[in-house]
Amino acid sequence: MNIDFAAVLVLLTGLTGGIWLLDALVLGPHRHRAATQDGAGSISAAAVRLPWYVDLSKSFFPVILAVLVLRSFIVEPFRIPSESMVPTLLKGDFILVNKFSYGLRLPVLNIQFAGSGRPERGDVVVFRYPREPSVAYIKRAIGLPGDHLAYRGKQLFINGQPAPLTLLPADPAEPGYQQFEEQLGPVKHRIQVLADGRWPMVGLWPGLQLQREADGSIGWEYQVPDGHYFMMGDNRDNSSDSRVWGPLPEENLIGKAFLIWMNWDCVTFNGQCGRIGSSIR
Repeated sequence: MNIDFAAVLVLLTGLTGGIWLLDALVLGPHRHRAATQDGAGSISAAAVRLPWYVDLSKSFFPVILAVLVLRSFIVEPFRIPSESMVPTLLKGDFILVNKFSYGLRLPVLNIQFAGSGRPERGDVVVFRYPREPSVAYIKRAIGLPGDHLAYRGKQLFINGQPAPLTLLPADPAEPGYQQFEEQLGPVKHRIQVLADGRWPMVGLWPGLQLQREADGSIGWEYQVPDGHYFMMGDNRDNSSDSRVWGPLPEENLIGKAFLIWMNWDCVTFNGQCGRIGSSIR
């Protein structure tokens, strides 16, 4: 079961704010009029005591409203649940996402009302999974609207130009994989692929133009439509991304990931504390 925290926050903000406003305009004045007064004209303490539900609402409304504004329009935390972005992001990383990088959207309604930013090639993007919008995914923006993409021999080609790859030393923590430094425009980042050349993914999106390469691997080509982005995980042979479910509609964007602020293995004293405070690129 996926809980829509934005909807919960909006509901709680409306409920507590509504009770507070109702008390200020209706209930409070009614209590004062009905209160018994002593000879000096003062109101008894019992008469002005707030009902418990009003007291709770007045206490929690500013806090809930602040969390709603912060989470909806400024920065939102997420936890990495899988290994699809290894080696850039590890399972258990807690990250922060800039919510105004790609324009501000109303919570729940998801209607953009301010800003006009768009993802740049190489951005690490959090978005609503097209097949189940209540679930948040994180991938790297590979293709922008109008781009022609090709994938041959584990290498990306964007508008006919190969994305530069530099082989990196093997990582003992990732046996069976080769790691590379890939450059997408000005962005340099690490990726990894299976060392034996296999591609275990099944159920490729039918919109890809598939072709068998000379080495037996599967290549593909694709033209990104307007208003969409092509997303891929940095763990190229272990990621469910646009190769499986198609291009990402622009309205599904949530924000740009920019910082690792905690790692679960650090919390449980299993290492990875050095990742805390690392920027995401």
